[in-house]
Amino acid sequence: MTATQTITDSRIHRARALVLRRPVLCAAVFCLLSFTGFWIAQRAAQVSMVDLLVYRAEGWTVRNAMDLYDMRATEHNLPNTYPPFAALLFTPLTVMSTGVLRTFGTAVNLVLMVAVAHLSLRLIGLPARVPRPAAVLALAAVGVWCEPVWTTLRYGQINLLVTALVLWDLTRRSGHRWAGVGTGIATGIKLTPGLFVVFLGLAGLFLGLRRLRAATATRRRTGPGSGPPSRRFLNDHLRRAAVATAAFVLTVAFSALALPHDSRRFWTEVVFATDRPGDVEGAGNQNLKGALARVLHTPDPGMWWLAAAAVVGCVGLATAVAAQLTDDSRLPNARAWAALTCAVTALMVSPVSWSHHWVWAVPMVLLLAVEAVRRRTAGWTAWTVVTGLLFCSFMVWYAPHSRPARVELHQNPAQMLLTAVYPLIGVAFLGVAAYLTARAVRRPWRPWEGIGTLGRQRTTAGAGAERTYARG
Repeated sequence: MTATQTITDSRIHRARALVLRRPVLCAAVFCLLSFTGFWIAQRAAQVSMVDLLVYRAEGWTVRNAMDLYDMRATEHNLPNTYPPFAALLFTPLTVMSTGVLRTFGTAVNLVLMVAVAHLSLRLIGLPARVPRPAAVLALAAVGVWCEPVWTTLRYGQINLLVTALVLWDLTRRSGHRWAGVGTGIATGIKLTPGLFVVFLGLAGLFLGLRRLRAATATRRRTGPGSGPPSRRFLNDHLRRAAVATAAFVLTVAFSALALPHDSRRFWTEVVFATDRPGDVEGAGNQNLKGALARVLHTPDPGMWWLAAAAVVGCVGLATAVAAQLTDDSRLPNARAWAALTCAVTALMVSPVSWSHHWVWAVPMVLLLAVEAVRRRTAGWTAWTVVTGLLFCSFMVWYAPHSRPARVELHQNPAQMLLTAVYPLIGVAFLGVAAYLTARAVRRPWRPWEGIGTLGRQRTTAGAGAERTYARG
């Protein structure tokens, strides 16, 4: 061994020892360096943060009592596509200059990146030997460089905020009085999270029916039960869905009072204009409709998309509900599989899912990594690594893309493959989730494992959380 090798090995040993002794400090330094490099890279790339400027224009339109959906902003002539409640939330942005606004938007999104990392770890689980703050900061430091997060900050988008609101709800303990509010508000800002309300409602409905059936069978064997049937039907999933629905309705009602004309126009006209956000076939539209438009060389895939969306939507929702009602002893991280299956389903069936909407890639890759560590197989490890690299590859932008020329309508097969990377990842994820869930549901029942959420279950979606035992 040479002297140089000895010095190098000594430095590596000291660095490893420092990480083991001060994991939180090292993770904080790593995160600070990563965020600083990210900020410098975004400024060097002269990112426009054009969507943030549109948000400010929406706020100005509200303040000046002008028509919100006739508004056009920036040199790109971009319209407003969000519900009027979002524009009301954007009015504080109007007090900021463009420079201050861009700095503020970047800083807030970086903080939200840390929040999403924290909530993702709560949803999926924390390695027992890694302190939570260290894991959160390390995940945020790495996750900020994936394409959906980079593009979210490049445009000044609100995807991290919406994701954090939904994750906050999904990781609340059972019976938390505010669980559901975040999803309802997120739906009032951007309609896509509304699928989580449907998911929670269906899970609660099936759980309630299961409890009623179990109670009926018990009464037939032993006589009347101790509580009325209605109480057996009510459960935490239904309560969360009801709270989310109420929160969403309040956002609609508040918007209708503040902006009656804009609210009426949005819910009767704008909400049905699926081409308003941009060209469906655009490379950035990473969903079933966008992929089919590029494959079929048409801006309107019509029945092909409706059929595909119906199949994926039904399979995705059924899988999410089944996973939510499956015990962790049958399907490890069942609640995480349920939540991410619902998220991927929403992204796949939505008429428009730009690449930056896929910030759910952060908890998705984390779940795959946890599964790969648990299973210790080459297949799972390879799938995790490939998925992470694809989300960080910016592959969707390798093919020619130009909105005025609409070149995506004339792609060759290789270009179609490049611009379908996220839908392909989504199909693979949903397929694996459906297989694992079906296999878990078919497993023979054992008394010591319980049945679904009526037996041994988590009170929150995160690993290591307090567990409770209940009987139907």
